[in-house]
Amino acid sequence: MNIPLHKKIRMDLLEKIQNGEYVENQLIPTEMELAEQYKVSRPTVRQAVQALVNEGYLEKRKKRGTIVKKTKIQQEFTHVIESFDSEMSRKGIIPKTKVLNFQQVAASEEVAENLELEQGDLVYKLTRLRYAEEKPVVLVTSYIPYELFPKFQKVDFTKEKMYQVFEEMGYPIKTVTRKLEVIKADDTISDLLDVEEGDPMFYFHTQGFSLERLPVEYSISKYRGDINYFVFELAQ
Repeated sequence: MNIPLHKKIRMDLLEKIQNGEYVENQLIPTEMELAEQYKVSRPTVRQAVQALVNEGYLEKRKKRGTIVKKTKIQQEFTHVIESFDSEMSRKGIIPKTKVLNFQQVAASEEVAENLELEQGDLVYKLTRLRYAEEKPVVLVTSYIPYELFPKFQKVDFTKEKMYQVFEEMGYPIKTVTRKLEVIKADDTISDLLDVEEGDPMFYFHTQGFSLERLPVEYSISKYRGDINYFVFELAQ
């Protein structure tokens, strides 16, 4: 089967991006230079480049040319119940977690509603900054009912996976609901996640339920919009 020329060029350019010949933020050769290099017409080159722009590998900049974009991380947690660490490890990315805050607090109205508690009931508040390699990816604040997990604060969440701890303590997560919004990064988020103030962020609200739909987790997660994308799987 003959592969169209523009697809061959797309594959070759993609290989050069993936093997580091073209690095992040680097300008790739112009259409004219690529047409000469591959000995094809400029429209053929344009088609190959546009395919990589559409797939998020390249970005066209006015007056500058076409640059290599940051590689985005495919996040599948929208349809898979899996810890961040497990998902990153499965993709060959080394995860890292920094615990910013871990304390017992009184449940606010929002937290109480999502955990089916009374406002003012005691909950754990756990705030973690999650990294892929050395890059901060997501800021997660989780609320967990104190009554269900009296020994929860003894766990070192720089090393342990929260969903695994739930399971070990007798409340495995069986179902989750997630709500997605898009917000702009404020001053604090821009510092923590190394983005510009006002940059778009994916903002998820997650409820985790154990057996008999008992709520054991309410988390809010702020993902960088520039290096994450999400896969949604629907079945009929």
